[in-house]
Amino acid sequence: MTEWKCSCRGKVHDTTPNSFGFDEPVSWGNRDKTRPPDGCWIDSDYCVIDDSDYFIRAVLEIPIQSSDEHFVLGVWTTLSSTNFERERLLVSDAARVNEPAYFGWFANQLWQYPNTLNLKCNLITNEPGMRPSIQLEPTEHPLSVDQRQGITQTRFHELVEEFMHGWKHPESGVS
Repeated sequence: MTEWKCSCRGKVHDTTPNSFGFDEPVSWGNRDKTRPPDGCWIDSDYCVIDDSDYFIRAVLEIPIQSSDEHFVLGVWTTLSSTNFERERLLVSDAARVNEPAYFGWFANQLWQYPNTLNLKCNLITNEPGMRPSIQLEPTEHPLSVDQRQGITQTRFHELVEEFMHGWKHPESGVS
């Protein structure tokens, strides 16, 4: 990406971050990562809450139109206990690329969009060593539309600024 001028503060940036990520699903809440309560654990890839809710970290890619680049978000999705255990079992198996997609519910709130929590999605396993990817259900939700149709360079820079400066969409559900 080429240099750009931040409209919020007027600073010229020589590089543009093209990825942002979340350390945990929203449901993790204020739990202590170093001493979580019984039945709860989290690491950089997986999370279990109360021995009943299962999450996996994945990437959601939004194509940037007229380029080969993507805006990449490190996000979390739920999985059923069966799919959670299956994905963990196959984490190093090359055959995992042949797995059918696993259904899940999007488990992060992207402040830059109307409420994204619990959007329907599919988790696609990639080759070993690569994070799985998330494909949102094709709906009219702006995040789903952006993933399907891509975003302009202008919108990409707007999103980067919004992520960098904590802007919240009025319909995000976050105050």
